[in-house]
Amino acid sequence: MSDEVEPGFVRVRLDLAYDGKDFSGWAKQTSRRTVQGEIEDALRTVTRSSRTYDLTVAGRTDAGVHARGQVAHVDLPEEVWAEHADKLLRRLAGRMAPDVRIWRIAEAPAGFNARFSALWRRYAYRVADRPGGVDPLLRGHVLWHDRSLDVDAMNEAAARIVGEHDFAAYCRKREGATTIRTLQKLSWVREEPSGIMTATVQADAFCHNMVRALIGAALFVGDGRRPAEWPAQVLAARVRDPGVHVVRPHGLTLEEVSYPADELLAARSKEARNVRSLPGAGCC
Repeated sequence: MSDEVEPGFVRVRLDLAYDGKDFSGWAKQTSRRTVQGEIEDALRTVTRSSRTYDLTVAGRTDAGVHARGQVAHVDLPEEVWAEHADKLLRRLAGRMAPDVRIWRIAEAPAGFNARFSALWRRYAYRVADRPGGVDPLLRGHVLWHDRSLDVDAMNEAAARIVGEHDFAAYCRKREGATTIRTLQKLSWVREEPSGIMTATVQADAFCHNMVRALIGAALFVGDGRRPAEWPAQVLAARVRDPGVHVVRPHGLTLEEVSYPADELLAARSKEARNVRSLPGAGCC
């Protein structure tokens, strides 16, 4: 797959946010409302185009997952971009429902690919453990856990699995896709006076269900059902453990996607496409 833009087209970067509650995830589906479908429909309408321009996204989010710092790109014909560039942001805002917003639209630098050029993605997962439950005004973005949680124990467990590993035990595998990832950050902080705990989860990339499975394992440590060593033991086994619970999606938000300097975009995109293996792993 090449990052060269087709002659006569302009690659455009979109920075956006959405509340995932009423979306069946990012990727467009027949007869289901999705973020990709919503934006592509609006884009076709406001540019008065006869065709749909496909979006490429930094990270596909599941149904119910939110985003505050999502990034996508789309290749538009030069004449369409020239005609609509100055008015596109405002017109899309007027066309789309209020649960999805595009904050910035700009021509992308050479070599940019929203998915493959990214250095890392950072998510936040929010949990409350107060006996009375979650603030009703926050319930759509915070998970209620009905047992008290020990943040120190959760951070101890997290420190054992940061780094480059095969996360097969925490992912839903896809045929032909690697589950090797570099988990750069995994930490918990309890905010006062709300008592809400926020997990920061950052990696070069994530496989399907990885963040929510990691959170599920952490909660079992935090409430005392498992020791701090358990998540690392599950990781080392490289197989799905029935004891790992994939938590509900509404507590998860994609907060930020980071990219290298413009002159390094193409090289990063090429590197990200390489098939990964762990140091010392055999070929077969």
